[in-house]
Amino acid sequence: MVSTIKKFIAKYRGLPVPVRASFWFLISAFLQRGISVISTPIFTRLLSTAEYGQYNVFNSWLGLVMVFVTLQLYSGVFTQGMVKFEDRKYQYASSLQGLCLTLVVFWTIVYFIFRNKWNALFGLTTVQMLAMILMIWTSSVFSFWSVEQRVDFHYHKLVLVSIITSILKPVVGVVFVVLAKDKVTARILGLALVELAAYTWMFFSQMRRGRMFYDKHFWKHALMFNLPLIPHYLSMTVLNSSDRIMIKNMVGVEEAGIYSLAYSISQIMALFNTALLQTIEPWLYKKIKSKDIKDIEKVAYPAFLLIAGVNILLIVFAPEVVSIFAPATYHNAIWIVPPVAMSVYFMFSYTFFAVFEFYYEKTKYVAIATVSGAMLNIVLNYIFIGKFGYYAAGYTTLICYIVFSLYHYYFMRKICKKEFLGEMPYKTSILLAITVAFMIGAFSILLLYKNCVGRYLLIVVLVLLMIVFRVKIIRQITGLLSLKKQRDY
Repeated sequence: MVSTIKKFIAKYRGLPVPVRASFWFLISAFLQRGISVISTPIFTRLLSTAEYGQYNVFNSWLGLVMVFVTLQLYSGVFTQGMVKFEDRKYQYASSLQGLCLTLVVFWTIVYFIFRNKWNALFGLTTVQMLAMILMIWTSSVFSFWSVEQRVDFHYHKLVLVSIITSILKPVVGVVFVVLAKDKVTARILGLALVELAAYTWMFFSQMRRGRMFYDKHFWKHALMFNLPLIPHYLSMTVLNSSDRIMIKNMVGVEEAGIYSLAYSISQIMALFNTALLQTIEPWLYKKIKSKDIKDIEKVAYPAFLLIAGVNILLIVFAPEVVSIFAPATYHNAIWIVPPVAMSVYFMFSYTFFAVFEFYYEKTKYVAIATVSGAMLNIVLNYIFIGKFGYYAAGYTTLICYIVFSLYHYYFMRKICKKEFLGEMPYKTSILLAITVAFMIGAFSILLLYKNCVGRYLLIVVLVLLMIVFRVKIIRQITGLLSLKKQRDY
């Protein structure tokens, strides 16, 4: 046993730094999301459905406001700049921290001037709005710092900070919520104070190292790069957040809470999206660059099947999962989980098409797809939530992500006709077969929610199939994960 552990440690130490860093970044992401998921059943029992709905509406507004205030400066442009200006990357990092702080201060002043109007618009108190502004800044500070750590493969501090904050957020939140009368504000303040304590030093660390608050060239580069992408970032946020805001305003805050729980449970499967895409996406770019796209389908089809499979499992067990995560007052969330879980499949699949747009810098295509999806989402929500209630939001989300994926698939084919002389990386018939089979299976399971015997028999069949084909399943997953090692070597 001891010798086996020593061999494992020796093998681990022999791995290249990029491989070790990628592994720990992935573990960190899983722990962060995992601890958040584990804490959900606690807060759904400490907060009423109305309070839980109000808290999630706050998060939805936070995502939208953050795009306007920070211009997403910590996203693609920062990573690109850290590589492009490698010889002055520390100055670049500190100057973008300075630009982001300047924007936050500007919008804080604007908020105070029109405070009552902003509070009425968002349906939030002054304390909640100030906490939102603080969280926007602290989250941005952490994002800038974490990108620098990833670029330099400095994973030790990032993993440690991520784990500590992931634990402190629910712990402090529980204490605040239990002691307070205004439980929604207490939950928000708990998060804000943890982020303030855990992230502020990162700002001063990067400023001390770069010693540059303002640089005309860097500020201009960041703004010129990111401003055209704001419709894309905003539309992605709308796709992920508008449902809860519209449900609150059109139906009620309790219904927003029930929908939020279903959405959060469905998003657990997005962990698999993140894990696989961190491995596959760089490999896809490599294949596009080498004009060797015929190999992509060998990876794409197993990946699609894997993501479809884990989402089918969630849909099968949705009634049990909802009962574990929340009390009986949230039971109706089971009817929302299937369509949102199906949306997760399309969130994953569109990346396989969009990489072609990003590689060839077709930002116009990206913007068209995301803006169209977001506008469609708002229109469909307005029509169908009013007619059929909050359940409809799950299906409008699914429809919008299907349209979103189709847009990217069309643009991918358009690019391939030009850049690859008509050669396509995927066969439409196979993609349709996988997708249609997945959706038929998901809707069939949904019809069994009122027939416990039939659903449990289906669970037994699925378990038996997994046992019978376990070797093949493990081989496919191992093959997908091995792409990271191939890429980093």
